[in-house]
Amino acid sequence: MIGAVPATAQLNQAAPPWSVAEWVQGPPVDLWDLSGKVVLLEVFQVNCPGCFLYALPRAIELHRQYADQGLAVLGIATAFEDFDKNTLVNLQALVESGLVVGETFRVLDARGELDRGRWRYRIPFPVAMDNLLAVTDAQPSGSAVDDFIRDKLPDVVGLPEQEQLAIRQRVSHYLQRLGYRAETFERYGLQGTPSQVLIDKQGLLRSCRFGSYPLLEVDIQRLLAE
Repeated sequence: MIGAVPATAQLNQAAPPWSVAEWVQGPPVDLWDLSGKVVLLEVFQVNCPGCFLYALPRAIELHRQYADQGLAVLGIATAFEDFDKNTLVNLQALVESGLVVGETFRVLDARGELDRGRWRYRIPFPVAMDNLLAVTDAQPSGSAVDDFIRDKLPDVVGLPEQEQLAIRQRVSHYLQRLGYRAETFERYGLQGTPSQVLIDKQGLLRSCRFGSYPLLEVDIQRLLAE
């Protein structure tokens, strides 16, 4: 069913605008350009085998089935890890010639999903690279740690004080090791990839899901019918 939105994204409120470094396929698209359409934002990483085995093929099929009925599918490649592989250059190679890298190549190759070393699908909808912000702080601020815990680890609040302190220290060390922060990924409070974001015809955020989303097509049909 429609719902299950992280704490930073407000269900049934205006969807946050996405922030991209570059559109690698199709013209630039802003949220207000899509008024009157249902939007599926497919958020993936280049170095994410599950994105290529399941999420992206499904997004391609949904685009094929529902684009004429008012569905706009957009792909945003993000990066919250493996910054040497989840790059703009590798995204461009994927879109232009189906080249895949890293763990994605290894897993798809082992499963026979590649055609002469290239991904056998072609993405037909606009694709952009998330805007990555360099992390310059040597030590993350307390508010940055608080935001991460609130968005990703909400159950920490109920733990004993010593456990909370230990978790805060681990989160601080994790944030300190990050080279970049992905702006669109953070704006939507996403938890990983693949993630699917659904926005209705009025530009209201209706769903954010990480991983498996069995009722995605059902929810799209409902929003198209509204």
